[in-house]
Amino acid sequence: MRSVPAEEASSDTEGTCPPSGVRVYADDGDAAMGLRVVSLHLENCGTRTHRLNGYPQLQLLDEGHKPVNGVKILQGGSAIATGTGADGTPQPLDLKPGERAYAGLVWRNTVEGGVDKPVNAPYVRVWEKPGAHPVMVIPEFDLGTTGKLGVGPWKKGASVR
Repeated sequence: MRSVPAEEASSDTEGTCPPSGVRVYADDGDAAMGLRVVSLHLENCGTRTHRLNGYPQLQLLDEGHKPVNGVKILQGGSAIATGTGADGTPQPLDLKPGERAYAGLVWRNTVEGGVDKPVNAPYVRVWEKPGAHPVMVIPEFDLGTTGKLGVGPWKKGASVR
């Protein structure tokens, strides 16, 4: 059973809108032949336009909510694999109330080289943009020994899948 601090709990499209006016959450992802893709979702559930530009900021955490070191967080999904939908140049986004954005997270679960032993990071602390309140999601990263995670830019829409 996974748990997150109440003040950092993510929320999907259910329930009350957080004081920030945005919901941030991760989907269940897609895995095939060692390639993994999970989308972070952001919904403007507030009453004002919400601006984004760039990449979500991430901090990988272990089972005890302690930072995981030794993993390179790379900008763009093509740093891991092409064709995942997590590529492109960041563009300024103005999300009106009710609009959504997503960012793809891409990694490979292989044990060929890189870090010494396989890395598992069940939790990720996410800042949608600098200065934002962090939200903790549970994507269950099984990074193998690659030591890399590709992060796509925020894009307007539903998801990479």
